[in-house]
Amino acid sequence: MLYIPVWKRVIIWSLVALGLIFAAPNLFYDRVERHNDATRAIEAQGATPQLLSERALWPDWLPSGIVNLGLDLRGGAHLLAEVQVADVYVSRMDALWPEVRDALRGERDAVGTVRRAVAEPGELRVEISEPAGMSRALEVVRGLSRPVFTFTGTGSSDLVVRADGNEIVIALSDAEKAATDDRTMQQSLEIIRRRVDEAGTREPTIQRQGADRILIQVPGIGSAGELKELIGTTARLTFHPVVQRTDNAAEPPGMGNIIVPSMDEEGLYYIIEQSPVVTGEQLVDAQPAFDQNNRPAVNFRFNPAGGRAFGEYTAANIGQPFAIVLDNEVISAPVIQSHIPGGSGIITGRFTVEESTRLAVLLRSGALPAEMVFLEERTVGPELGQDSIDAGQIAAIVALAAVLAFMILSYGLFGIIACLALLFNISMIFALLSLIGATLTLPGIAGIVLTIGMAVDATVLIFERIREELRTAKGPARAIELGFQKALSAILDANITTFITAVILFAMGSGPVRGFAVTLGLGIITSVFTAIFVTRTMIVMWFERRRPKTVAL
Repeated sequence: MLYIPVWKRVIIWSLVALGLIFAAPNLFYDRVERHNDATRAIEAQGATPQLLSERALWPDWLPSGIVNLGLDLRGGAHLLAEVQVADVYVSRMDALWPEVRDALRGERDAVGTVRRAVAEPGELRVEISEPAGMSRALEVVRGLSRPVFTFTGTGSSDLVVRADGNEIVIALSDAEKAATDDRTMQQSLEIIRRRVDEAGTREPTIQRQGADRILIQVPGIGSAGELKELIGTTARLTFHPVVQRTDNAAEPPGMGNIIVPSMDEEGLYYIIEQSPVVTGEQLVDAQPAFDQNNRPAVNFRFNPAGGRAFGEYTAANIGQPFAIVLDNEVISAPVIQSHIPGGSGIITGRFTVEESTRLAVLLRSGALPAEMVFLEERTVGPELGQDSIDAGQIAAIVALAAVLAFMILSYGLFGIIACLALLFNISMIFALLSLIGATLTLPGIAGIVLTIGMAVDATVLIFERIREELRTAKGPARAIELGFQKALSAILDANITTFITAVILFAMGSGPVRGFAVTLGLGIITSVFTAIFVTRTMIVMWFERRRPKTVAL
């Protein structure tokens, strides 16, 4: 029976109306985007007249979700970075030295005096004065190793310890290097994502490529140089005891010390102890501020462990200089005036307000575990992005016009109904993209254009089945009902297989391929809904109103 209950009609038309409402903000993209930016800025820093006027560009009571534009449509920056994972091996050995030294000093009667010797990068060499105690020294150092818990390295130790004359050579095992590489990449990805998010950019693409590379694409940022400035700084903050100041960069620093330049004073160098007292990894917060002279600075706060170490050191070294080192440059070397409990302090230097704000963002998001080398960088200008949008719009309009013309010429009134369903379909695609915060790229536009072409497939199947039923001399009501029923299985089979393909593309692909998969998958869902439910509802409503004796199809 050609009948649709009222409650079903209400649900169908409600979903169509919601699709139109939630897609509407994309027709006023610039205004809605400025409204959203102003709303976020007011929540973060308070209202100003300019922000309030920007927020008033779009009513607060209307939906304000819009489709995010990808790098190829908005313009922005593209970077391919290689993470220097070997740097982490060096840092691990530097951090291990105090532990090894203290452990061997407890065995002084057997091993004699202990000192650090010159070693290859990624190795730690420890010289003992009593070669006869080497076996005991190896036993003590091996006792510091820990098991490696990975799928391939379970049962292995993280350290390889061997003797070389009167020196102990310590390095990371192959299993630990593999586990360290994976941790380093995961940590780098997370820190880059935090830094980019802190800067307020929209929908960045940050993903691992291969063993030690990271792809970073950020729409809306000015240039690749600006992006490198934001994420390329390691921002490794450490606090070291100062041995002395010098103006000779070639002066030997002595065993266990390093020489680093001053950031503020050209030609000035500091000889500092290599092992830090506390590191930026123990920071829990960093905020831009001003010092007592109203100059830009950065307030910081340590976690309990870092705060305790910081407090104990300042209490024991009043009157001594203390170097604050950022990426191997001394940004400040204040003299400790008194015990600093609580684990908080302030970093001063010759900062501008912008520099102090950026330093706070970098410290707050954490230090990159290793340096990154940028292998590829590219800036996509907004003009090129606008050209892509224009080309995509032209392609979509041409495809839509061709499909509409074909349907109307082929099926007359039913073709007009199919065209209305197609417009509802497109609006629902954009509504869903806006609701899930998806990013639209050029391949995504291709997915929408393909959906426009595919969307009428289901309708064509239905109309052709109705034509066949009309040829059997059935009445129009029965022919329409059977047409929808008999076409349903073919529609579902065709669209389910295509949807499975879209899911596989999304799961296995990355970047632009995922963008195509998202729009294709959503387009299939909305196409089936509009073909089976919306088209049928419109035809039933027309039939109930006109009650035709025959149907020209």
